[in-house]
Amino acid sequence: MNRTLIETSNDMRKRSHAPYSNYKVGAAVETESGEIVGGCNVESSSYGLTCCAERTALFRAIAEGHTSFKALAVSTENGGSPCGACRQVIWDLCKDIPIHICDKNGLVKTLSSSELLPEAFDDSHLL
Repeated sequence: MNRTLIETSNDMRKRSHAPYSNYKVGAAVETESGEIVGGCNVESSSYGLTCCAERTALFRAIAEGHTSFKALAVSTENGGSPCGACRQVIWDLCKDIPIHICDKNGLVKTLSSSELLPEAFDDSHLL
């Protein structure tokens, strides 16, 4: 496990823009080359336009040219897990990688993305 990955997810939580829910989330993804890319949740008054921290980190990494990922860390105050939409995006972009779930004190547990989204739908199901 990469300590920098977890520390970055905790740092990203502090940058969260969550004026409506006050549920601050940070995330960080480790690229295949070892670079750590962070993201935080950004809320909108039109809730459906909100972007979760996990997707922000992954989309930022993709925008920076990364295409392969080794692990992801998610940090909340209370050790919350990724939502369903994020689980699908994690699977689509990363396949089966470790997901480190963290709270304000650090690592809570590590799960695989296949544990978070069993029997995932992906491009192998498309005709």
